[in-house]
Amino acid sequence: MRVILEVLDFFTPRFCTVCNVLLTSNTEFICDSCKNSIEYLNEADIRNEYQRKFNFENFVDDYTSLYQFEEEGSLQKLVHALKYNKKFKIGIYLGKELGYARKDIFRSWDLDFIIPVPLYKLKKVERTFNQSLYIAKGVKSVINIPIENSIVLRKKNTVSQTTLSLEERKQNLNGAFLLRHKKKIESKNILIVDDVITTGATVREIAKILKENGANKIFAISVATPPFSHTVGSTNPENH
Repeated sequence: MRVILEVLDFFTPRFCTVCNVLLTSNTEFICDSCKNSIEYLNEADIRNEYQRKFNFENFVDDYTSLYQFEEEGSLQKLVHALKYNKKFKIGIYLGKELGYARKDIFRSWDLDFIIPVPLYKLKKVERTFNQSLYIAKGVKSVINIPIENSIVLRKKNTVSQTTLSLEERKQNLNGAFLLRHKKKIESKNILIVDDVITTGATVREIAKILKENGANKIFAISVATPPFSHTVGSTNPENH
């Protein structure tokens, strides 16, 4: 298999999404140097983020993430390539990374299915795909939990949240999502997947709808989260 990959790389060389260096046969999308520049979240970081984003309401029962999101960093360039350059396979790659790193946590949650954060229909037409769905596909390939992509729809094209306060973000998302197939969620443990969770406002709104309509427990995951000091008034576009 390795020989085959080396032959393919010879005829169709692959380059790092971040720095454009030639990739080796055992690397995907990002070279080892750029990947090593991405900071992992530790358990204390994740607990702090859960307290700040979700613990003041009872809609999200637990949360985990993998990387710390830094503006202009290697991970941001990967996420931008996924979202805006239509490199959807990066989503699967990041989902697998998340799945393998947090496999034990996912098992402890006793999940029934995964819901990717939905895009508004016009934005989906513009991008041609939902990046959160591809991240969810990567996670699913590791933990073998089904994806339900039609239970929650985004019915409102919300304005950019990057300059909004926490309260304004909450109002902006009010009524943004529509629940379908209510019976499917009753007494279920559900995992919400997003690319980067900043304040958690989007996930909280989805979790609220699910909990109010009979879901048992709601969990949330993201590939990354930015430092807390960046969560309000941030200029980065992954601001959820």
